[in-house]
Amino acid sequence: MFPRPAPTPPPLPEGAAPRRSSSADVAAPRQRLPALWSGRPMRARLMVVVVLLNLVAAAISGAVIIHKARTATEIETAASMAVVEPLVAETLQALQDAPLSGLFRTLSYRFQGLRHVRVTLLDAANRPVAAGTRREGTRRAPAWFARLIAPPAQRHEVPLVLRGSRIGTALVTAEPSDEIDEVWGYALALFLTGLSLSLAMLAILFVAFGRILSPLAQLAAGLTRLEQQDYGARVDRPDTRELAVIAARFNHLAETLGAARAANLRLHRRVLTAEEDERRRTALELHDEFGPCLFALEANSSSIARIAAALDEPARTRLIQRTDDIAAIVTRVQTINRALLNRLRPAGLGQVPLSRCLELLVREAARHHPETAVEGRFAALKAGYGDLVDLTLYRCVQEGLTNALRHAGASRVTVEVADEGDGLRLSVDDDGSGLNGTSGEAWGEGRGEGWGEGRGLPGMRERVEALGGRLALVPREPGTSLRITLPIGPETQEEDAP
Repeated sequence: MFPRPAPTPPPLPEGAAPRRSSSADVAAPRQRLPALWSGRPMRARLMVVVVLLNLVAAAISGAVIIHKARTATEIETAASMAVVEPLVAETLQALQDAPLSGLFRTLSYRFQGLRHVRVTLLDAANRPVAAGTRREGTRRAPAWFARLIAPPAQRHEVPLVLRGSRIGTALVTAEPSDEIDEVWGYALALFLTGLSLSLAMLAILFVAFGRILSPLAQLAAGLTRLEQQDYGARVDRPDTRELAVIAARFNHLAETLGAARAANLRLHRRVLTAEEDERRRTALELHDEFGPCLFALEANSSSIARIAAALDEPARTRLIQRTDDIAAIVTRVQTINRALLNRLRPAGLGQVPLSRCLELLVREAARHHPETAVEGRFAALKAGYGDLVDLTLYRCVQEGLTNALRHAGASRVTVEVADEGDGLRLSVDDDGSGLNGTSGEAWGEGRGEGWGEGRGLPGMRERVEALGGRLALVPREPGTSLRITLPIGPETQEEDAP
């Protein structure tokens, strides 16, 4: 039959370019690699490589042993078969006058001592007279090993000639079982010895790889701490030269990052301090300059109203109406001025205890949102912790309340500030709409729904981190918890010193 031609691909449409194999087609087999290798620890990979090398070495050693054993068996079998003919000639020469039955019995006894061959004696009519026997139950080598080692089957006929006449035949058949059993014993001993040594070597390598690679685990833990902004992370210097260089570079990097972060925090605190100083000066000028002017306008308006009361109509009515308008405008401007002063600098902060300022803030928020239960807990707080810390706490409570009341749709909000000795802990808990599946990091950047958008949360984070604190948004059931920790120490108050 003629071979069937390969099917012709359908013609391409006019103007269409032939399809080329893409990189995705080439990379497809790589993506189907077994998961046994990908994603495994380095020590496991090294152990797999060592095991594979041992298996390859065992396969090569086994092939060499089988080849040598097969060759040796062929040589031993051929030598044993070559011994039969001289043995027959010698026996016939020695037993010239013996009867045939005794002669065959003597030959049978002598052939039983031969190894690797079986001899069957036949008389002149080719009838078996005595067959070579083999002890049963002594075979040790399995059948598959015997098939690998056994040489090709060999048979040889040796004529039995006595006094010039042929009295029978010695049928010689190769029987390499004894040699195969010996080779199997040697191979089995060698295999068990090699297996024991390999297992011992694997155990030693497992422990050695663990000790050698342990600095990498420490380095990974150190990198995790650096990722969490813990720049005090250090790793021990290992004995291995290459890993020691990596450890030294890591420690230097952590030290540099720590120094850069400390300098950044000091700069940020100075910026915040300068910003608050500018706010304080602006508030002071508004209070000292703008306030008296408004008071003077209000006093002059009242004076004009008293003078207008002595005039006749209709001038009196018109003047009183104008003075009332002026008084209303002054009152509105005063209200705006007070709100602006409070945004620039919270009233009473630094003059009254911090807990009192926070209670007034919570009370004012509850007054503007009567539909929400707002609770504040500020027990065991000191009168103050420094201008920058007090102001940061105040702004964070203010922003947390604003987000919870305006954007989260909460029915209950709890604000708590506690002094834990080495730091302050602020929490704002609500039972509102929560984070809506958005991570705390995303909320820290001011994205998402429920807690509002804009610069509130990023501004809080900047203030808190400038003082070396931490800010996190944690989902609750229901609602959200804003948690802030601020350290208390000279470093957080160094910028407050005059």
